[in-house]
Amino acid sequence: MGGLILSSVAFGVALAMDAFSVSLANGLNEPCMKKRKMLGIAGIFAIFQGIMPLIGYILIKVAEHYFSWFKPLIPWIALILLGIIGGKMIYEGITSDSDCPCSQTGLGFGALIVQGIATSIDALSAGVDMEKYIFPHALVAVVIIAVLTFAICLAGILIGRKGGSIMAGKAGILGGAILVIIGLEIFIGSFFK
Repeated sequence: MGGLILSSVAFGVALAMDAFSVSLANGLNEPCMKKRKMLGIAGIFAIFQGIMPLIGYILIKVAEHYFSWFKPLIPWIALILLGIIGGKMIYEGITSDSDCPCSQTGLGFGALIVQGIATSIDALSAGVDMEKYIFPHALVAVVIIAVLTFAICLAGILIGRKGGSIMAGKAGILGGAILVIIGLEIFIGSFFK
């Protein structure tokens, strides 16, 4: 159970970095944001970051059940997906212009949903690593990921409101590096099973 919690915390932190960056930008964009809206934004990100790994887990379980040939491909898929997503996050963090001002002064619900989907789509790949869990353990992992995402996003909004624009691009680099490392760990670990 300790490995489950540690792995879920690592995934939660890594997967929440994009959402943190967007939350930071939202806080910078709307420095007078009300507490209710801050909680709503963090909640939306947490819901998406929690649901996406669960969807990935279910898809892997279904694919594994119907296609036994698929199981040896899982470490390769994890390496490729996490490598691409992590590499993209690192590249965007290095090349992004963190001084670019936002012109929109109020985040609408539709824009928030789009942000939630865009920042959590990479969380589908977390379900690949969770395939070894039984369903109740997968639910525990999803809850941990969602709770961590909520806390990290709320912190991002608060920091953004205080003017912490320097961290926006750096959070993406850290999140990308963690995803690449997790992808490598899954791939290399598959040789020792």
